[in-house]
Amino acid sequence: MGLFSFIKNAGSKLFGKKEAPKAAEETYVPVELTNDQKADELIAAIRNHGIPIDSLYVAVEDDLATVAGECQTQADRERIILICGNVEGIGQVEDKISIAVEEPEAQFHTVVRGDSLSKIAKAYYGNAMKYPVIFEANKPMLKDPNLIYPGQVLRIPPIA
Repeated sequence: MGLFSFIKNAGSKLFGKKEAPKAAEETYVPVELTNDQKADELIAAIRNHGIPIDSLYVAVEDDLATVAGECQTQADRERIILICGNVEGIGQVEDKISIAVEEPEAQFHTVVRGDSLSKIAKAYYGNAMKYPVIFEANKPMLKDPNLIYPGQVLRIPPIA
C-alpha cells in the first residue's frame, strides 16, 4: 500500500472524450469530466480488464486516483494500480488495496524513448529473451509486445 507516481500527460486517453460536432464545419470539442465521472471510467476500465477485486472503490481528485478493495494476489493489485496510473490525467495512484496472500512486490519501470521489452528484460533480468515474462505480467494492458510507449509504467515481476 502506498502512493505511486505516474506521468500525468502520458497514458491512454480514457478521460476527455470528444463531443460530436453539431454541424459539418464545427470541430470536436473536449468535454471535461467530473471527478466522479473519471472514477466511474477507471472502475469500468478495471472491470473491462477482468481483474478480480472485491469491494472496489475508486475516487479521483485532480490528478490523484485513490483505489481500494480486496484482491487475491499481489499481481492483480499491481495491475489495478497500473490500469489507473497509465491513464492520461492521472499523476498519482494512492493504493489502499488489501491482498489475501502476501507475495513479493514487482518493480515498476517507466518506459523511455528507445525502450523495448527485450531491452527492459536485459536491464532487469540480464537476459533479453525474458521479455515474455514482462509481457505476460502486463496483460491485459499490453496487447502486443511491440506496442509500448514513453511514459507508460510496466510491472517487472521477480523471477525465480
